[in-house]
Amino acid sequence: MTVSPPERRALVIEDDPDIRMLLASLLKREGFQVMEAGTVREGVEAARRGVDIITLDLNLPDGNGLDACAQIRPISDAYILMITARGSEIDRLQGLDTGADDYIVKPFSPRELVARINSLFRRQNRQLAASTAATEADADERQRAAQVQQSLLPRHGLQLPGYDIAGQFRPSRDVGGDFFDWYPTPDGMHFSVADAMGKGMGAALVAATVRAVLRSTAEEPDLARAFTSAAASLDADLERASSFVTLLHGRLTASDGAVDLIDAGHGLALHVSSDGSWRRLASGGVPLGTVPGWDWEVMTVTLAAGDALAIISDGLLDIYDTLDEFAAAAAEVVATSSSAADACDKLLILGEDPRVEDDVTAVVVRRTAGVGA
Repeated sequence: MTVSPPERRALVIEDDPDIRMLLASLLKREGFQVMEAGTVREGVEAARRGVDIITLDLNLPDGNGLDACAQIRPISDAYILMITARGSEIDRLQGLDTGADDYIVKPFSPRELVARINSLFRRQNRQLAASTAATEADADERQRAAQVQQSLLPRHGLQLPGYDIAGQFRPSRDVGGDFFDWYPTPDGMHFSVADAMGKGMGAALVAATVRAVLRSTAEEPDLARAFTSAAASLDADLERASSFVTLLHGRLTASDGAVDLIDAGHGLALHVSSDGSWRRLASGGVPLGTVPGWDWEVMTVTLAAGDALAIISDGLLDIYDTLDEFAAAAAEVVATSSSAADACDKLLILGEDPRVEDDVTAVVVRRTAGVGA
């Protein structure tokens, strides 16, 4: 079924009936639905009903066309084409300054009038096409960025005897730079939770680079050396991108529950004990890409039976007044949840609050009872 384009509407404001008839005839021939007015008052009232273009005479019986233009412009975004016998430069400038889009002097050629009207609408169509193209390009970039971001997440859960492990991610509308990663090692597992500054494809590509570099250092047994090497490799890329990354990277030894951690400006990791008590782990240094050559500290947390390590992104901070209030709420969710997956689900439900504008990521590693017995 073919849908006809909407009919364009024109308003002719002209006190001379012969010229008004001529203008109306020309506009109708170009496909316009035409209204006519012979005074300022009639013209302003007609403009309120909605039109696409207005031809406006400067000499009207109840006022000046410039005054009419000044009254019409706040209530209508229609094109205004002034048609008058006044041809001086000052008259043209006054008309354009008052809000007119073009100016034609009587006596005028009908062909010139039609050409000017069509030119105005071609400009509108070009602007609309450019705006539509920009919107489509922006939507396409967001979609591609979301695909890149999703590709950084683990495709499968991680099964580690004696541990309950889960991670969840909820992207924001604008697609940020959050990601989490994990993979098994002979001794246990390595994991990361990171947030690259910015939105869209730029942040997604930075996040992809960070993930790849961190994985490339997995064979280095010393965490401090591995992390320092990764940071040095990323410095140049982050500087070129004018970006930085907050990151928590950890290595779990499954046999004794020891977790070696480096926190580069993340600051949102919680050690939740089996009895419900908790502490927030202090950040061990600056974000990646901010201070080249920084020496990050390694901290060690030991998970006893029933303890959990929860790492959460800063998206949830939007709904709490203080960091301590956020940490207490998150710790309670982790302590009272039946599983790591249940805890992640509940944390992401908190992220559905309309005040949350950023990505929300949660990773929970719980050591189950009876390990090592």
